[in-house]
Amino acid sequence: MTLEAVKNEGLAGDAQVSRASLAIAAFSTIVEWYDFTLYLYFATVLARVFFGPGEASLLVTLGGFAVAYLMRPLGAVFFGHIGDRSGRRHMLLVSVALMTAAMFATALLPTYAQVGSAAGVLLILLRCVMGFSVGGEYTGVVAYLLEGAPEGRRGLIASSASAASEIGALLAVGISAITVASMSEADLANWGWRIPFLVGAALAGSVWIARSAMEESPEFQRQLAERTVPDSPLRHSIANHRGGIARAFAISSLGSITYYVGITYVPAFLTSAGSRTETASLWLSTAAAVVVILVTPLTGILSDRIGRKRILVVLAVGSALLPATMFALMASGSHAQAAAGALVLAALAGGVSAVGAVATAEQFPGEGRVTGLALGATMATAIFGGLTPYVAQLLVQRTGWTMAPGAMIALVSLCVLPIFLLMKETAPRKTSA
Repeated sequence: MTLEAVKNEGLAGDAQVSRASLAIAAFSTIVEWYDFTLYLYFATVLARVFFGPGEASLLVTLGGFAVAYLMRPLGAVFFGHIGDRSGRRHMLLVSVALMTAAMFATALLPTYAQVGSAAGVLLILLRCVMGFSVGGEYTGVVAYLLEGAPEGRRGLIASSASAASEIGALLAVGISAITVASMSEADLANWGWRIPFLVGAALAGSVWIARSAMEESPEFQRQLAERTVPDSPLRHSIANHRGGIARAFAISSLGSITYYVGITYVPAFLTSAGSRTETASLWLSTAAAVVVILVTPLTGILSDRIGRKRILVVLAVGSALLPATMFALMASGSHAQAAAGALVLAALAGGVSAVGAVATAEQFPGEGRVTGLALGATMATAIFGGLTPYVAQLLVQRTGWTMAPGAMIALVSLCVLPIFLLMKETAPRKTSA
C-alpha cells in the first residue's frame, strides 16, 4: 500500500479493519485470562505442589500472584512503546510469543517434592515473565478493537474482549475442575497439575498463528500517513494525557477489584472460609464465568445506547452496596446462598469489565493511546488486581471477618464514584447529541 493510500484510508472517518481481524483480536484475550485465572482457580493445588503442606502455602501462592502482577505495568509500558511506535499488530505478536514460552516452561517445572523450595522460586520467576508479557496484551487488544470498530458499535465490540477473556476463564476453571475430579490427589501433585498449563501453551501458540494474519489498526496507519507517531510515547502520554491516565486508573481500579476479588478469588475463599470442596468451588466458578459472558455484550450494547458514564455510576453504586453481603452469604449460607452470592458478584464484575474496556480506551486520542492505557489501566490492575486476592485472604485469616473482601470492593467503589460523576461522556452518539 502506498503512502497516499494509507493516508486516504487513515483519514477516512469510518476506517475499519475486517471482521476477521476484529474477531481474532477479541478472542485472543482467551489466552491471557486463561493463564492468570488458572493460577488463582488452581491456587490451592499449586500451593501444595510448589510450596508444600500447611496453611501458609496458600498465602505464599497468592503472594506470588501479587508479585507477578507488579510486573504488568513494566510490561505494559514496554509493549505500549512498541504498539505506539511500531504498530498494534506487531506488539500483539511479540507479547503472545513470550506468553507461549512462559506457559510451556511452567508446565515443565519440578515440584516441591523434587527440588524443595527452589520449585516455588522458579514458579514465581515464570509468573513474573508471564506478568510482563501480559502487560501489553489487554490494553493492546482494546485499543485495536476501538480503532477498528464502527463508531456506533465500539462499546459492543470492545466489550467482546471482556467476554472472550471470560471464555478463557471458563476454560481455566472447567479444565481445572475436570483435572482435579478425574485423578487422585497423589497423581494431581505428581503430574496432573501440568495438564492445564500445557493446554494454555497450546492455546497461546494457536493465537500467535492467528494474529499473524491480522491487519494493522487504521488509527496507526493514519498516524504513519500524517507523520504524527510520537517519538517517545511515554513522554508524550505523561505530557498530554495526565487527565486521561487518572480517569483510566479509576475505571480500571473498580474493574480490577470487582473481578479479582469478586470472581477469581472466590474459589479460594469458598474452600478456605466457606467449607466447600475444591471441586464444588471450581464448578460454582464455572457458573459465574457463564454469567459474565452473558452480561458483558448486553452491557456493551447498553453503553453504546445510553453512554458509558451512566452505566459506570450505576455499577459503582451497586459495587458499594452488594459485595459485603454476598461474601457473607458464601461463607455461612447454604449451597444455594453461596451460588447466589457468587453469581451476583460475577454480574457486577462482568458489567464493569464490559463498559470499562471501551471507556478507558476512549480517554485517549490515537497518538500514545496504548502507552496511556498502560500507565492508567494497567497500573490500577497491578494494584487492585494482583494484590487484592492476597490482601483479602490475609484479612480473612487474621480477622475472621468473612465480609472483609466485600468491604474492600465497597471502599474502592466509593473512592471512584465521584470521578465517574464528574467525567465527560465519551460514547460517540452521546457526545454528538
